[in-house]
Amino acid sequence: MKARSFSHTGVTVADFDKFVQFYADNFGCRLVGVGDSDPDRVRTVFGVDHETPTCRIGWLRTPGGGMLEIFDFTPEQPAEDIVWSRVGLTHISFDVKNPYKWYDFLKKNGVEIVSEVEESGHGHAFFFVKDCDGNLIEIIDLRGRYPLLKYLGWFAGWLFRRGRYKKHYGPAV
Repeated sequence: MKARSFSHTGVTVADFDKFVQFYADNFGCRLVGVGDSDPDRVRTVFGVDHETPTCRIGWLRTPGGGMLEIFDFTPEQPAEDIVWSRVGLTHISFDVKNPYKWYDFLKKNGVEIVSEVEESGHGHAFFFVKDCDGNLIEIIDLRGRYPLLKYLGWFAGWLFRRGRYKKHYGPAV
């Protein structure tokens, strides 16, 4: 068994409309669906202990086809800082061309820049920013690796699973 593809990442937001606008203005993401959850479902599925909880759910399509599923709960819980060394999700990432140009664009738009553009020793460049809710976003230019991963990534995974990374897969490969 294997998954057909990566589907989406879920993010709880402080302000639905502000979040949608931030991702539309800065990354070209488009809202493709919105719905409201039944209060009973919000209590039982999402564990919101309140007499009349609400949850607005939206789906933002990113360029290239990825999705951000966004949740806007009432009552709202306070945000917590992301700790890189703690187990769990840490950031999302957008692959771009020319991270230096993106750096200038995002800075001009008032986006909080977390780090300067770094050139890695593996042929790509990246930097980090925060979105309107403080979530970390990695802006990365995979350069020549992008077409390789896009068109031959499946083959590399198949090949490495049988050789270089075999120890990570256990006996049944």
